[in-house]
Amino acid sequence: MKIVIIGTGNVATVLGRKMVQSGHHIIQVVGRDAERAQKLGVFLNSPSTNRFVEVKEYSDIYIIAVSDTALEDIALWFPVKKEGVVVHTAGSISKDVLRNVGSYYGILYPLQSLRSDREEIPEIPFLIDANAPDTLQQIERFALSLSDKVQYADDELRIKLHAGAVIVNNFTNHLYTLTQDFCAKEGIDFSLLQPLLKETVSRMEQSSPALMQTGPAIRNDSATMSKHLALLQPYPVLARLYGQLSESIVNYYHEQK
Repeated sequence: MKIVIIGTGNVATVLGRKMVQSGHHIIQVVGRDAERAQKLGVFLNSPSTNRFVEVKEYSDIYIIAVSDTALEDIALWFPVKKEGVVVHTAGSISKDVLRNVGSYYGILYPLQSLRSDREEIPEIPFLIDANAPDTLQQIERFALSLSDKVQYADDELRIKLHAGAVIVNNFTNHLYTLTQDFCAKEGIDFSLLQPLLKETVSRMEQSSPALMQTGPAIRNDSATMSKHLALLQPYPVLARLYGQLSESIVNYYHEQK
C-alpha cells in the first residue's frame, strides 16, 4: 500500500519502519518540524514536507501519529481527504475527531510502548475501528500485514485498554525508576533485580498474575513489611507506595478467601 505518515515521533518512526519491512511504500512524511520530517523521510527513503497543504492526494492510507493535543485540533490543520483512509494512532481519542478531515476514517492503535531508539521492533498488537464496515475491512487488512494480533475495539473498549496499558507499563516503569534511584543512593547494584523483572513478566505468559503473586503482603507478614517501611522512610514517595500497594495486596487476597 501507499502510505503517508503525519508525525515524526516514536510512533511514526517505529510504525514507518514496520511498514517498510512489511513491503509497504511510504510515499511521504509530513511534520511540523522540517528538519525532523526530512530526517525521518531519509530514514524511510521517502520525500518529506512541513507544509500540510502539500500532503499528497493519492495515498491508500494516511497515518496520523501526532500528540493527543494536536489530534484534537486536526480539523484546523489537516487538509480534507475524500480518497484514501485516514487513521490516527491514539488510544484515548475517539475516531470521530477525524470526521471532518476524511470520508473514510478510523483507528490504528498500536497497543505497545514504542521507542525509536530501540533497534528491535517489539511485537505490536493493533486495535482498530472505522466509520464504516468497508473502511474497517481495509484497515484490518492493512493491520494484519503488520501484526498477527489485530482486534476490533470501539472507543469505549479502547480507552479501557489504554488505561490498562498505562497501569501495567507506565506505572510499573515508574516503580522501577524509584527503585533504581533507591538502589543508587543505597549503593545497591540495580542490575541484580533485572532477572527478577524478566521472571515476573515471563510467568504471566503461563498463568494468571493473581496466581503468581508472592511476597510478604500476600502472606500478611507484618514484621517484614514493617522492616521495609522503616528502611524506606528516607524515601517518602517509595514508602507511601509500598504501604498502599501492600495494603491492596493484603485486602485483595483476604477478600478472595
